[in-house]
Amino acid sequence: MPPAAAPRKGLLLKLAVLGVVGLAALAAGAYAWGGKMLLAAAKVWVVRGVAAIGDAGPWAFFSAMAILPAFGCPLLVFALPAGPIFADRLGLAGVLAAYGAAAAVNMTLTYWIARWALRPWIERLIARFGYKIPQINPDEQLEITLLLRITPGPPFFVQSYLLGLGNVKFFTYLWVSWIIVMVYAVGFVVFGDAIMHGKAGAAATGVSVFIAAVIIAHLVRKHLGRGRQAPPS
Repeated sequence: MPPAAAPRKGLLLKLAVLGVVGLAALAAGAYAWGGKMLLAAAKVWVVRGVAAIGDAGPWAFFSAMAILPAFGCPLLVFALPAGPIFADRLGLAGVLAAYGAAAAVNMTLTYWIARWALRPWIERLIARFGYKIPQINPDEQLEITLLLRITPGPPFFVQSYLLGLGNVKFFTYLWVSWIIVMVYAVGFVVFGDAIMHGKAGAAATGVSVFIAAVIIAHLVRKHLGRGRQAPPS
């Protein structure tokens, strides 16, 4: 590297760090000033928007579900109203089938954006600072995908982008993600439909499914974490 390039590289890196810190400070200030009120208003508009999409019919609803979560809209805002809105027309099995298809399309779209659309741009950006996007070892892709999906933390769409950027194999990414999404979806869809129609037993079933999923996820995460920390024999 030429002598003049090192100071320039260091300056650019410092500026990038300062920019990130500045944005974080602005975000914290905005939240302290009125973030809670804005967040509450955003939630109201999201719920109203989903309800309006539901009025347009199942094709519009599940098509929106296939696209919007790739850009930050939570899957949960589709899971809870899906049963109450469409169970009478599609049945709960039909709602879950449509939900599963929309989730698969969404995860495929998100993977494509991360792996092919964003990756070249991000690679060029961080290459200016002398770094590369970390690649997940093929032998660890299944375990890491599972851990990331069941560990509380980044939103679902952020997890999808991280896995796509990490070059996880599409088939591994899709089937692990889809199974986990559908386990939670059964609980949320059944619970939402039961609450809307006053079915106490079905509501309890939905809650039980969700609790069981959380417990299983905790046990799996604990087991995998213990395996990763175990010293080599």
